Amino acid sequence: MTTAATAGGAGFLDRENTIASSGYNRWLVVPAALCIHLCIGMAYGFSVFWLPMTKLIATPDASCTGLGFIAMLTTTKCNWDVPSETHIFETFIALLGISAAIWGGWLERVGPRKAGFIAAICWGGGMAIGGLGVSMHQLWLVYLGTGVIGGVGQGLGYITPVSTLIKWFPDRRGMATGFAIMGYGGGAMVGAPLAVWLMKINAHDGIQGVSQTMIIMGAIYFVVMSIGAFSFRVAPVGWLPEGWTQAQADKANAMITSRHVHLERVIHTPQFWLIWLVLCLNVTAGIGVIAMASPMLQDVFGAHLLGNAGASMSPDAQKAAIVAAAAGLVGLISLFNSLGRLFWASLSDKIGRKMTYVIFFVLGMALYVLLPTWGHMQIPGLFVLSVCIILTMYGGGFSTVPAYLADIFGTQMVGAIHGRLITAWSVAGIAGPMIIAGVRQYQLDHGVAKNLVYDRTLYIMAGLLLVGLICNLLVKPVHDKHFMDDDELAQERALQHDKTAGAAARTAARGEFGVLGFVFWAAVGVPFLIGVWIALAKGLVLF
Repeated sequence: MTTAATAGGAGFLDRENTIASSGYNRWLVVPAALCIHLCIGMAYGFSVFWLPMTKLIATPDASCTGLGFIAMLTTTKCNWDVPSETHIFETFIALLGISAAIWGGWLERVGPRKAGFIAAICWGGGMAIGGLGVSMHQLWLVYLGTGVIGGVGQGLGYITPVSTLIKWFPDRRGMATGFAIMGYGGGAMVGAPLAVWLMKINAHDGIQGVSQTMIIMGAIYFVVMSIGAFSFRVAPVGWLPEGWTQAQADKANAMITSRHVHLERVIHTPQFWLIWLVLCLNVTAGIGVIAMASPMLQDVFGAHLLGNAGASMSPDAQKAAIVAAAAGLVGLISLFNSLGRLFWASLSDKIGRKMTYVIFFVLGMALYVLLPTWGHMQIPGLFVLSVCIILTMYGGGFSTVPAYLADIFGTQMVGAIHGRLITAWSVAGIAGPMIIAGVRQYQLDHGVAKNLVYDRTLYIMAGLLLVGLICNLLVKPVHDKHFMDDDELAQERALQHDKTAGAAARTAARGEFGVLGFVFWAAVGVPFLIGVWIALAKGLVLF
């Protein structure tokens, strides 16, 4: 018995040639998704390039003082500054949301293999072009390669596995998407240390090898993401896990529907915009802390981070130790951000998506209000613990929302709907850091002490979470008028060239996990665990 469709004329990348055969095991989809998300997750680790990129010219031109951003885009005689570089991050995060929204519907029809391969070309190729821009000292080319082309790769790569995983794991939607999106949170734990090592071994004349590193990592990411894309298989229409029925889910949770809303109709539902706000507000609060975690810890606690050991240090040694401690917090943030994605999404399978977000907002408000208290009492341990819990919920918000969308709008077009929802991240990625940095600077300009400048900001973040809680509580099941009827659903499935529906499809793909499964999981698991070890080692500096 086989469910593989090999329609005449279909190419290797086409969706009809990715429909799983009878011997396939659904647990092979997860490492395929991780191959993509561990690579694009380097987005969170790009800050390792900023300082080395400011020191590419050993003897800059004497006229470089006061050079503006526009001039920096084309200068070959002056070093770039950090503010002119960090907009690269904002560019590819913005393009992530835009490209996911634009091409989400196309992705559903062409399948994860083609979309994942194009994502590999864009992200890997974009990094290589960025490396070329560094070698030519043309900042505009770095923006074009890493920011724009890489941003398209980010968007396609981020949403590619979602629809596929949800359809393979209707019984564990949260856990399945949690595994993949955990990879995005953990990508920096793997990629950042690799980038630092590559820059060091490619250094020459005291200048770190940024361009070589970006080109090498671009090539690595292209290969790994391509392996993930080529390994994808989609579930036959109507496929169900052994011993599970949709009726079980419907009975367990009234918020889960077995019907489907079309992509073009979803934006006319209040549920879409409520969940959009839920994600946006959760991310705005969390990303603000991520953006300012290191200076926040240094400003609030200073030498108190060092305890009694700081008393015997010289001022320079104290400063270096404080910076090292703050870097340890950044390592822990990466770890908790990543692991929280799997933990909370898996928990949402048990308690429901809506209740999971209630916990995010209620617990988050309490922790944001407590952070200033820990600062005033000079208790860095509780401050760090609170930040780490907040970051688990930041990551958990990302991994839980695809399953939330599938529950509310059905699974047929959930990848495309997720693509449109991700625009909330683009908005939050700009709003969060702007709020926390802007309020901080305003208070510094008005004479507020450094250790107190974050209090008001953190209370503002708690207020944003209160609004998010209200939006989440307002989410109800979608009205019947928004769902596709049988003819519309059949037409949409016909566009996917999927002819496998039927009784046989429900029991297909029951293959053994086998040696291939262990090898594939080890190939993605070992690098991830190495990243976890490095993050823990950095975090221990705090204690």
